[in-house]
Amino acid sequence: KKPHQVGEAVLEVKDLLVEGQRQQVAVDNVSFTVHAGEVLGIAGVQGNGQTELVEALTGLRSVQSGQVLIDGQDLTNSTPRKITEQGVAHVPEDRQRDGLVLPFPVADNLMLNTYYLPPFARGPVLQETVITQSAESLIKQFDIRTPGPKTAAGSLSGGNQQKVIVAREFSRPIKLLIASQPTRGLDVGSIEYIHGRLIQKRDEGCAVLLVSTELDEILGLSDRIAVMYRGKIVETLLAKDATKE
Repeated sequence: KKPHQVGEAVLEVKDLLVEGQRQQVAVDNVSFTVHAGEVLGIAGVQGNGQTELVEALTGLRSVQSGQVLIDGQDLTNSTPRKITEQGVAHVPEDRQRDGLVLPFPVADNLMLNTYYLPPFARGPVLQETVITQSAESLIKQFDIRTPGPKTAAGSLSGGNQQKVIVAREFSRPIKLLIASQPTRGLDVGSIEYIHGRLIQKRDEGCAVLLVSTELDEILGLSDRIAVMYRGKIVETLLAKDATKE
């Protein structure tokens, strides 16, 4: 990948405290910044607060204290829709639970976060022709292997389900991309494809927060690496200075 051009701070997290499922502290006073045009990778063994951190940033889990600023705007405890409308894309850890509505057709899954906006909707009425045309274009552009836009998302392979999410999240104007375990359970071809798309977004000036338990993925894609252990960020280092050890 090319050397990165770092821009303004897009995501600022200040003293974030988030509780997990059992009311224990999962994210313990974490602070970090992600700038435009860089990938900040969060490394660590699964279960050290990464899932709760991403859920708090995307509006899926409430924050006990601290602040989440996106482009200087305080979005702590905002709704997922408000966060999405600020230009945030989310590739979730569990693609089937949080990323797709499996019985819905591919075309519907490709506009899940913009279905209420023109050109997909005119008032309360969905514009079926526009939705299908947009889906056909994205299927071609993102190489989604599906019999057609009306096929149920649940019948696609894991890699193609992930491509549907990537196509939906990357095809609108975004300034921050939060990708959690983006290549888990995928074949080599799909992994390479998604890595390429992530770096392309960074080169376009998007801020990328990548959470992965795969050290090779973190080392290969990140510009800076933050290590998370027991809910705290214990160290942040430049990727070029980092070894697996």
